[in-house]
Amino acid sequence: MFLPLYDSNPLRYVTRPYVNWSLISITIFVFVVFQLPAAAGQPDILAAVFGIIPSVLFETRVLPPDLAFIPADLTLVSYAFFHGSWMHLLGNMLFLWVFGDNIEDALGHLRYLLFYLLSAAGGGYAHAFFNAASEAPLIGASGAVAGVVAAYLILHPRVKIWVLALGRIPLRLSAMWVLGAWVVMQVYNLVAAVDSEVAWMAHIGGLITGAALVLLLKRREVALFDRGLNLS
Repeated sequence: MFLPLYDSNPLRYVTRPYVNWSLISITIFVFVVFQLPAAAGQPDILAAVFGIIPSVLFETRVLPPDLAFIPADLTLVSYAFFHGSWMHLLGNMLFLWVFGDNIEDALGHLRYLLFYLLSAAGGGYAHAFFNAASEAPLIGASGAVAGVVAAYLILHPRVKIWVLALGRIPLRLSAMWVLGAWVVMQVYNLVAAVDSEVAWMAHIGGLITGAALVLLLKRREVALFDRGLNLS
């Protein structure tokens, strides 16, 4: 297991990744201001209201009126701003901090926002489709973050990334190896049914959605696979 720390990949088209910063800030704000206080009383209420419940999304179950705060379709986006724990939140936000700015750079501010929300929706829908009878709410930005990872792999596989391996060993490796290993791990965990409490299909759905969207939304002048760039 590894944690990304820093990538040697300067921004080329935007001066500040305002959208990425805003997404991280809003997600942390939601957790600290709304979820932590709620956890002291009714910890599952916000997940039930804003999380994806597959059976509700596909209209085989109806939420009680006091929980039907937003249309079920909107939970395909809202679920990405809620998390189950500090570790869940910080893990996703760390990946977003390291890799999201370069995707915003390659797409532009508004298209990156669209990319992020659609990647979240793609991951959430994939989970719901393959668990259609489930009444358990899905929350977390992992689907959207998986989309960012897929886009980064397609755009910047040769960029060097500092990672912390096994929680203690700093290494500098190419994104192709670091993120490629992360993708393989998601597929393996899905196939091997490792930790059934983790929505691995949401990760896979986010990966597929992000890989497709980056090809459609990137700036014309942005090359794929770091072609034409002198990296060291």
